Order: sequence, then structure tokens, then C-alpha cells
Amino acid sequence: MIAALSRRILTGRDRALPSPAAPGDVLAETADLRVLLGGREVLKGVTVRARAGDVLALVGPNGAGKSTLLAALAADLPAASGTVRVCGRTAADWAARDLALRRAVLPQSAVLSFPFPVEDVVRMGRAPWAGTRRADDDDRIVRAAMAATEVEAFAARPFSALSGGERARVALARVLAQSAPLLLLDEPTAALDLRHQELVLRVCRERAAAGDAVVVVLHDLGLAAAYADRVVVLDGGTVAADGAPVDVFDERLLSDVYRQPVEVLPHPRTGTLLVTPRRAPAPGGPTKGDTAGG
Repeated sequence: MIAALSRRILTGRDRALPSPAAPGDVLAETADLRVLLGGREVLKGVTVRARAGDVLALVGPNGAGKSTLLAALAADLPAASGTVRVCGRTAADWAARDLALRRAVLPQSAVLSFPFPVEDVVRMGRAPWAGTRRADDDDRIVRAAMAATEVEAFAARPFSALSGGERARVALARVLAQSAPLLLLDEPTAALDLRHQELVLRVCRERAAAGDAVVVVLHDLGLAAAYADRVVVLDGGTVAADGAPVDVFDERLLSDVYRQPVEVLPHPRTGTLLVTPRRAPAPGGPTKGDTAGG
């Protein structure tokens, strides 16, 4: 029995672990991907690439296929046709335990049936590394993930007692603790206040600067414009545009995709694009000649 346990530990420490990616390496990609859900074609020939060192934002209206594409990149959904590759290998060819070392996934909502303390939830992100030579870094990595997401203050509280925004940050900390070179985040800012929305996107930028590939589903086009290196605009299961925000965020394109008139303006101080709905003046509201004093 002891000999068998020793062999398992040795095998874990001898596993092939991910090597650092070079800037620009493709860590996840789809080619002509079609996905069916409930007999409906949700993705229709989608081709995207996520590269090391980049934040790639997936945007588009509700039902456009953003979360489905993220799940396909995570190898959590089968393709009806086309291919999905993760770290250079067809997604279906990865063993689950090896895939978990290479991509970490943040779903839209985090649900736990037991009242685990926050620190234990974050530590769950280290599970794929158990028995490997990098497990020795678990404590340091967990602390760093909790610091990055500002959850240390309630590390001992049960996850079930947290607010929605606090749970979202703990779930992100778990993903960061997984230390995978490919991060797939589905609406990580949805439950967060303004400060923590900015914090999450800064974390995405920091991970990209450290060499990871980050794919993030966003509804806030202003956040995508400010933090993403590239944006894929999805519409009806197809790619309407793919490129840098300055090239993709076009008023006519976005107005057509969202079925809502949109304005795209440069920030007066930084030049970063601001994306906002075009609104008619409110009845009885201030007119151009009004002053603050009346």
C-alpha cells in the first residue's frame, strides 16, 4: 500500500506540466466552429484565436453566443463541426486532469452546497496541481490570489454568507489560484460595483502582461474598449467583427448589432474610446442654453 502511494506521488511529480508560452502563442482557438444546443445552431462557423499576452473580449447582445463560445473554448461543449484546440492540441484529446492545468474557467455564477470558508474555496483552485512539484507553492499562490481580488478580509467567513459581489470575487480568486495560462471568464463584472469592475479588468491586464491568454465575456463595451487588446463582436452566432477596439467599435456596426443607436467618442483626457447609447434629450430636461444657476 505504501509502495503504491509512493508510485502515485512520484507519477504526479513526473507529470508533464505546462511550459511558459511565448508572447503571441495561440493558447486556444476555434476554426469554423458550429455548436448545437437543443437542436438549435448557436454558433455558426466561428473562428477565433486567443493569444498569450492578450486580453480578448467577447461582446455582443444577449443570445449572440458569447457564453457558448467560451464554453467551447474550455472544452466543456462538444462541436457539431469544426475544431477547438487548447495549447496546440485538439480539446477532446486532453485528459481532464491535464486540461485543468492549462485552462481555468469562471462561470457566470458560483454555487456551493456546503458552507466552505472562503480560503478553502480559493484553495480548491490548486486541486489540479496536487501531487506535482508545483504543489509546494500552494500557500503563496492562494494568498496572492486572495490579495489580488481583495477577499482576505473575509477569508474565514463561509462562502454561503457572502454577498453576490463578494462571491464573484472569491470565485475569481479560485480561478487565479489555478495558475493556468489560459483564463476563460464569463461575465466576471456582472455582480460587481464600479471599483471592483475596474479591479477585475486590471487583474486581467496583469495576467496578460505576465504572459497568459485571457478571454472575457463582457457586456460593458466601455470596459472592453479600455482593457481589451482585441474584441470579437458576436451577432446571431457569427463573428460580426474581430480586431482592436479602435477598429471594431464603429458606431454603425455596433448600432446594427445591438439594434440600438450607439455613440463612440474619444475620452477627452486619455483618448480611450467611450461607448454609450445614443439618447434623446429627456422631456423638460436642461437645454443647451441652461446654466447650473438657472
